[in-house]
Amino acid sequence: MNRFRSTLKTTMRLLPRAAIMLLLLAAPVLAVPTMQSARHGTIEAPAMKKTGAGLVLLVSLQRD
Repeated sequence: MNRFRSTLKTTMRLLPRAAIMLLLLAAPVLAVPTMQSARHGTIEAPAMKKTGAGLVLLVSLQRD
């Protein structure tokens, strides 16, 4: 009986962790059908502002 109680205690202690990990792993898989049914499912990053510093750096760092 003591061994069964110990096993049950360990299982009940690990059960919330396992449920959270399962939820984190399953969330992207479950979100795929939702994204496919949306009209505009593309997620894009915001466009970066072009400052023109790349050309200045390229010219200034060239060696003769």
